[in-house]
Amino acid sequence: MGGVAMEEMPLSALFEEARKIHLAASESRADQDVVRKGCEMLQKCEDMVGKLGLFSSNETKEDISTNNLKYLLIPFYLAELTEKIKQEDRIPIVKASYAKLKEFFSFCEAMELVPEEELEASSRGGSAPPADRRALKIARFKRQKAAEAKLLEIKERKERCGRSKRASALSTPVESGEEDIPDDDSEEERDAWLATINLAICKAIDLLEMLKREEEMLSAIKEKQLKDGEDVFSRDALDDRTKKAETWHRDAAARVQYSRPAQPITCATFAQDVLEGRASVSQGHEHKHQPLIFGPASIVNGSLSTERERMIAQVFQPSHRMPTMSIEDAGLTEMNIMNDWQEQTKKAIEEATTSWHNDRPLRRKEEDEEDEDEDEEAVMKARAFDDWKDDNPRGAGNKKLTPCG
Repeated sequence: MGGVAMEEMPLSALFEEARKIHLAASESRADQDVVRKGCEMLQKCEDMVGKLGLFSSNETKEDISTNNLKYLLIPFYLAELTEKIKQEDRIPIVKASYAKLKEFFSFCEAMELVPEEELEASSRGGSAPPADRRALKIARFKRQKAAEAKLLEIKERKERCGRSKRASALSTPVESGEEDIPDDDSEEERDAWLATINLAICKAIDLLEMLKREEEMLSAIKEKQLKDGEDVFSRDALDDRTKKAETWHRDAAARVQYSRPAQPITCATFAQDVLEGRASVSQGHEHKHQPLIFGPASIVNGSLSTERERMIAQVFQPSHRMPTMSIEDAGLTEMNIMNDWQEQTKKAIEEATTSWHNDRPLRRKEEDEEDEDEDEEAVMKARAFDDWKDDNPRGAGNKKLTPCG
């Protein structure tokens, strides 16, 4: 701030410095001291605006001068910077940021800057159906993109105007499209600040929803901790854990001095089995890939007959495990396995499709023959029954039951 105290700075300069801090904190992670300094500046700006009486409750956006429009953003900037403050108890930060956003939203509503659909949604609360909430979010996103495009257009127009003025001052030819640019800075500045406020309203509504959900979750977590009697880990508990970890590492380092190191795994397949739990490191493994040998072991061609020779051979070994195959060989092996699998799958699909297609007429023919056989058997059975009824009329064998029998 050029060595000037905050109390001695005018409102415009103080707001500009605070806006730069807000922009830096929005684009990247700013230092916490810088964020807190920006909050102090914005609070000072808020006090100065209240003392000067720049805004009135019976005014609208048309009644506010262009130079004072930017000060409507002070609560929004303060809410965003407050939300970025880090401290152990997060709930007060969330509540303070939420309160500033509500203040900004209410003031914009009084200035007739909030769209009607947002006011209706705010009055309904969270009782709107999902389809209406989705449509509202889409409309808000479109307004946000339109405001960003408007600000980009104004920025490019200012840059062209500046180049045109510099070219006129230097009496150099003006590029095409930059001549006769209207010099209406006041109207352009007003449009830029109105677009910035509209963009801030869209962001504020989304941030309000996010902070509300965050406060609910933090409150629920705090209530659960108080109910179960489980408070945040104390410093004593952390120290106890640290001591246990240090003791374990110290004992492990002492055991390593007297333990015999395991033989290095030089086969990729066996290493994969060990990683996936199908084999143990202590198990022996016969593999065809012999490890590369350096040092004295290369002189005796790897014939290590005694423990002393084995230890001598390990003196000049590399610090890393040597590969058993190159990346190209591993890739080719994987490719061959995949090709075989694809061929088998394709062959199985073709066989299944062909057999189903070829068996369909055969099955239909067999079904037709079975139906014909069943029909013939039924006809023959019916005919035989008719013949029997002709040979044996009803009541022919019951002579004793007749009156004259």
